[in-house]
Amino acid sequence: MLTVAVIGAGAAGCFCAAQLRRLAPELAVTVFEAGSRPLAKVAITGGGRCNLTNDFQGIRSLGEAYPRGERVMQRALKAFSEQDTVAWFTERGVPCVLQPDHCWFPRSQDAMDVVRCLERGMKGVELRLGTRVQSIERCPVKPGMTGMTCMTDMTGMTVDGEPFDYVVVTTGGAPQFPFLRALELEIVPPVPSLFTFNIPDKSLTALMGLVVDAQLSLQGTAYKAAGPLLITDWGLSGPATLKLSSYAARHLAQQGYKGTLLVNWLGKAENLAREWLQKTAAENPQKQISSVHPVQQRLWMHLLAKAGLRPQMRWAELGSKGMNRLTAILTADSYPISGKSRFREEFVTAGGVALSNVNLSTLESKQHPGLYFAGEVLDIDAITGGFNLQAAWSTGYVCAQSLARKATAG
Repeated sequence: MLTVAVIGAGAAGCFCAAQLRRLAPELAVTVFEAGSRPLAKVAITGGGRCNLTNDFQGIRSLGEAYPRGERVMQRALKAFSEQDTVAWFTERGVPCVLQPDHCWFPRSQDAMDVVRCLERGMKGVELRLGTRVQSIERCPVKPGMTGMTCMTDMTGMTVDGEPFDYVVVTTGGAPQFPFLRALELEIVPPVPSLFTFNIPDKSLTALMGLVVDAQLSLQGTAYKAAGPLLITDWGLSGPATLKLSSYAARHLAQQGYKGTLLVNWLGKAENLAREWLQKTAAENPQKQISSVHPVQQRLWMHLLAKAGLRPQMRWAELGSKGMNRLTAILTADSYPISGKSRFREEFVTAGGVALSNVNLSTLESKQHPGLYFAGEVLDIDAITGGFNLQAAWSTGYVCAQSLARKATAG
């Protein structure tokens, strides 16, 4: 009987194992997991509701959703799409609902339904919990010998000295991958992605709780993102911030998570913001500038103070200099970034096993036949909104499908 080792019992690993049971039930599958339970991250993702996937509406190119790994995901999504994800879970007793923000969740809003569904799919799989893999090597152990001894025909792989015909690595975006060292793979150093910004501006953080649709950018770069922006007691969070942190993950790491954040509070071009101000001034010449505002009152008062304008000033008194200052503050308000904060449980890394190491269609190692990679262990990561889990489902499926074909053909 052919044997398969899956390293990591997260979303990609468990989905791959479940697919192997379906596609090639004759294979003996063993899943290794360092933690005390499988799918621990899935159980808490999405605030415990589990954002399974996204409908991809409004995504003009995959690069918007996957800053790293776009080419792989183009192929993987053809093999197992977001529609396939919804159908797969629905058919197995987890009906799904689509929210207005394009995110798919279990109808029950309970991530444990997803966990239990995957566990049922893994029936017949040997699960070794509390087992941290120390090494994966290409040299199998020759029966009757001690230690690692390479055989001349070198078939299969070993996991901590135990021989397997195939190995699928799905350990997620670990800070480093010492267990892969013997394989001499190219590794892109992992750095955090999906994080919030620490902003040491007390006048801004005093507005904690406000949510504004805005556009963010990093001064001196081409990185930008738009969407809801949440002001917190430590700085800025919300989808726009998380998206920008994903796009600029490696740049921000290189800068020590320092820089200047520019906020366009209106999400409009400068000329459109100026037109609104001019029209407002023309229509309300005797009203105070604090009484007519394009954003929430508290935020507007903050912006007037930053622009150095008295709230009691009349719109007719604003003048060209005041108009210029308000236009600038509305479209390019600047704040220093003094660090990052982890985004709850949604910890994602950019980096991992370089995609140059694998066949993009099968996710099998080019150097080591029989060795596969799926999920975040690869240099693939996404913005928030279900895209990272979809990458886990799709790449896990590709590995299982490729491996099952190979095993059947062999």
